[in-house]
Amino acid sequence: MAEFILTPLWTDWMIWGLVGAFAYLGFLIQRSQQVRAQWLGIFESKLAMSSAIILLSYLIIALLDSVHFQTLGMSGVMEYKSALDGVFSHLALIQERTYSAPFATTEYTKSLVVNAAGQVQHIKQPLEHIANPAQFSILSQSLLAIGYASLSSGLLILLHLFWRSRVHQSDFIGWTKQVIHGQTRLPWRTAYFTVWVLVSLAVWFWIMSHSVHVLGTDKVGSDVLYESLKSIRTGVLIGVLTTLVMLPLALFLGISAGLFKGWVDDVIQYVYTTLNSIPGVLLIAASVLVMQVILSNHPDWFTRTEERADIRLLFLVLILGLTSWTGLCRLLRAETLKLSAVDYVTAAKAFGINRLTIIRRHILPNVMHIVLIAVVLDFSGLVLAEAVLSYVGVGVDPTMHSWGNMINQARLEMAREPMVWWSLFSAFLFMFVLVLAANLFSDRVQTVLDPRNQSSL
Repeated sequence: MAEFILTPLWTDWMIWGLVGAFAYLGFLIQRSQQVRAQWLGIFESKLAMSSAIILLSYLIIALLDSVHFQTLGMSGVMEYKSALDGVFSHLALIQERTYSAPFATTEYTKSLVVNAAGQVQHIKQPLEHIANPAQFSILSQSLLAIGYASLSSGLLILLHLFWRSRVHQSDFIGWTKQVIHGQTRLPWRTAYFTVWVLVSLAVWFWIMSHSVHVLGTDKVGSDVLYESLKSIRTGVLIGVLTTLVMLPLALFLGISAGLFKGWVDDVIQYVYTTLNSIPGVLLIAASVLVMQVILSNHPDWFTRTEERADIRLLFLVLILGLTSWTGLCRLLRAETLKLSAVDYVTAAKAFGINRLTIIRRHILPNVMHIVLIAVVLDFSGLVLAEAVLSYVGVGVDPTMHSWGNMINQARLEMAREPMVWWSLFSAFLFMFVLVLAANLFSDRVQTVLDPRNQSSL
């Protein structure tokens, strides 16, 4: 029996802690009738509902890849693995010789091979880890995947329909008819269709990956689909965890500058103006190089490759957070200056109420819409930033799976003849879907939560 030792990394603790914080925030939203009505207004949009489900699917994959454990490998050495590696273990273990195109049965380029008769042939060698072409059918496998997906998603939808019918104190058949005809406040019909599409794609990829390399293989023969899925964790962590670093600085300094004014405002403005004058890429590159020198001089700090790659990712998150708080800080300063002049804040000052109490009761609740809008809008920018930084060599560790590293490796592959296009296409596709969903959802959040747009709703 295999031995599993749960060994969380630093970023694992951070992402699961943030998920717990989001769960607590959802509990608080549920208790407030006004805030709950605002968030329901966000999900009344069909695009926002579909985008939220897509973002949730990316988050689930990232969380699966954030449950790390050590297990005894085939070589007798303890290896780091994640729950996602367990789901796609058949992709993590296989290794072809070199490139192969999507759904191909042979290698992409020809090799010199000596046959049994001693003759030298220039042929495309067959792949080792694929199904027998005579027994494999894309159509039959796809129909099987759709069948399994329909059963699993149908069960989830029926359970959700039953739960919602109990919440609305309606009979199951009547509530189902309302959903089918689109007569519910939230677009559950769109949500169910999105769930069915995502589950169908997931099951299809999983079933097909047992028989062929759905998105091909790279230069060293690794499955591109597996690399793309593993890269989701890096993109999501960069987009989410940077918020954890950026928010406290932006909130504290922005509100302090707007409320205290005077020399406090002057110092804070000087700090973020100076920081903005430094090119972000140069600052990040210098910080990453310093971190690399420190790790090289102290190899005993992190003995495993996974730990070194994780600490570099954590350091990149910290650097991005320390360089991306200035925009939100400026917005919060301006909003706090406006709020500090309204009657109830002036009255609170006149009665001698503590400044911290004024911030907690009057300022912070009235700037949260700006915080939420800025956080959601910045998410896609941070995901793209990781890809750009990894492409120029100052991003995550080269051994870590990321879309930026895939694009960086694909740049030389695009110059080959024949051209190897599927690595770049896969990284672009997964990143495009994530960024598009985040942008569509952020547009809806901005429309609903921004007070200037209330009249248009």
